[in-house]
Amino acid sequence: MANQGKRSYDTLSEAVNDLQQKGYIQDFLFSEDGECLLCAGKSTELSPEEFVIDDIYRFEGMTDPADESILFAISSRDNLIRGLIVNSFGADFSFRKSKLVEELYRRSREIR
Repeated sequence: MANQGKRSYDTLSEAVNDLQQKGYIQDFLFSEDGECLLCAGKSTELSPEEFVIDDIYRFEGMTDPADESILFAISSRDNLIRGLIVNSFGADFSFRKSKLVEELYRRSREIR
């Protein structure tokens, strides 16, 4: 899934800034029902079949290790849309959302 020599980042903001410079400029959100991704900048709704996860980064909170964030660098299969999803990796990371992430991860492994 992720590149073997991928860069490591100390903070979430450092990762977001660097990945945006590398062309991951769209902001993605999980839809309320967790069945698709919403591309905020393009007002587009996309299903998991249309994306791969290029990299995943996890960050623990400075004061509370349970305060963890996860950053997904995602691109469309045609590579026309590249963007980021930032989400909590704690209790509010719902089952449906984790199923969507699981599906994206599985698909990204199939095409590499």
